[in-house]
Amino acid sequence: MKRFFMVCLSLISVGLTPAQNFPQFDKLFEDSTLRIDYIHSGNAVSEKFEIKKFIKHGIWSGSRKYLIDNFNNGTYYVKVYDSTSGAVIYSKGFDSYFKEYQTSRDAINGLSKSFEEVILIPFPKIPVKLAIEKTSTENITQKIYSIDINPVEINAGSLGVDHSNTLIIESHKGGEAHSKVDVVILGEGYTKEESTKFEKDIAHFTEIFFSLNPYKSMKEYFNIYGVLVPSQESGIDEPRANIYKNTSLDASFNALGSERYMLTESVHKVYDAASAVPFDAVYIMANHKRYGGGGIYNFYATFTSDTQFRDYIFLHEFGHSFAGLADEYYTSDVAYSDFYKPDREPTEANITALLNSKKLKWGELVEPSTPVPTPWNKAEFDSMDYAWQKQRAELNNEISEMKKNNAPPEEIKAAEENYDRLDKEQSERVDKYLKENEHYGKVGAFEGAGYMQFGLYRSMLDCIMFSKGVKPFCAVCQNAIRDVILHYSED
Repeated sequence: MKRFFMVCLSLISVGLTPAQNFPQFDKLFEDSTLRIDYIHSGNAVSEKFEIKKFIKHGIWSGSRKYLIDNFNNGTYYVKVYDSTSGAVIYSKGFDSYFKEYQTSRDAINGLSKSFEEVILIPFPKIPVKLAIEKTSTENITQKIYSIDINPVEINAGSLGVDHSNTLIIESHKGGEAHSKVDVVILGEGYTKEESTKFEKDIAHFTEIFFSLNPYKSMKEYFNIYGVLVPSQESGIDEPRANIYKNTSLDASFNALGSERYMLTESVHKVYDAASAVPFDAVYIMANHKRYGGGGIYNFYATFTSDTQFRDYIFLHEFGHSFAGLADEYYTSDVAYSDFYKPDREPTEANITALLNSKKLKWGELVEPSTPVPTPWNKAEFDSMDYAWQKQRAELNNEISEMKKNNAPPEEIKAAEENYDRLDKEQSERVDKYLKENEHYGKVGAFEGAGYMQFGLYRSMLDCIMFSKGVKPFCAVCQNAIRDVILHYSED
């Protein structure tokens, strides 16, 4: 317990901000956070919001200089308006589990479901109107919810979360919280007896984070913390195998019916745990050896700690949740229906519908000699990778059934090792194939992206947002991530 207490003392110091001049922030906001817990419910054609509580806590860990989000990313925007002037004084784009649910078959069939969500804004000094706005598939933005907030009148209680049994690790310190990107990695499915493993995993993934640009070259822009609320049981839920665990954050495979998609619906628990430190971005690290993860823009990212592709998943999913990058792959099964429209330009920086080849969103990076659209041996790749996806699904189904039916452990282990071997071989086959293409390593417009075989394009043949393995972010993704990092700074 002494070790936990001493770490907490060092974290208190992040609120001791050196004197700086941010007149707009100081006029409109306190240096504290207003957290709004609410329920977002509905189906494919309807949605509603129900606020559960207001909470005032901590410092405002975000930038006091850049209060308006101009990235135009995310389906939703939270906007805070000055009630007197009507001016927008704070905004942030985001996506959510509910938004993804709206594209699922259940939602399309009319089944309504409720999801926990959280909004964080700097605590206002003046009466404000908080609005949630949504951009439709036709790129029309409309206000779908609003509430008046008078800081004098709202019942904003304290957080009331007991962190006395929480392990807190300051893994990397770049500076004080306001001017840095504060990343918290939450341990999920680690028991108290596995706290040493959690510490080792935090150290490993912190090292991996800074092994890749632009994070590597911008290391001083980050603070990284590990936070562990111990779980009663090790691991997480595997519904298809009828395996359920008592864990602190309720993470589960098979989100929205996709066997590798790992999310949690207990978002209020997630933000309770994260509140042990200042944070701008949330990772959930699940103590599990299966391949799994997920990333939702300005919501949270998840990954498993022990799969052979753990480093890839860790970096890939943060690309979604932190920078709003799109998946560039298209052969894997996903839980979404019509997630993108080929006649609408995606908001994400790294994919395009190529509606105007002469006005490509990353056109300044394309060499004059590179044709747009850019040819590649797509038909061969599709044949190869779709065949593997079919085999992969069969292998995963077989393993789930073995677990569900309590097969001997040695048989399950052999099946898992066989799957891992074949998955690694396919990854190496894909790398080799892509490197043999004429335009490998060049920026262009390569068809196949965003879960769509045709009609959407990615900027380079390969990228960590496209295929598994040890590889960099493409040039377009690096630029997008760098822009977001700078948005959190106060330089």
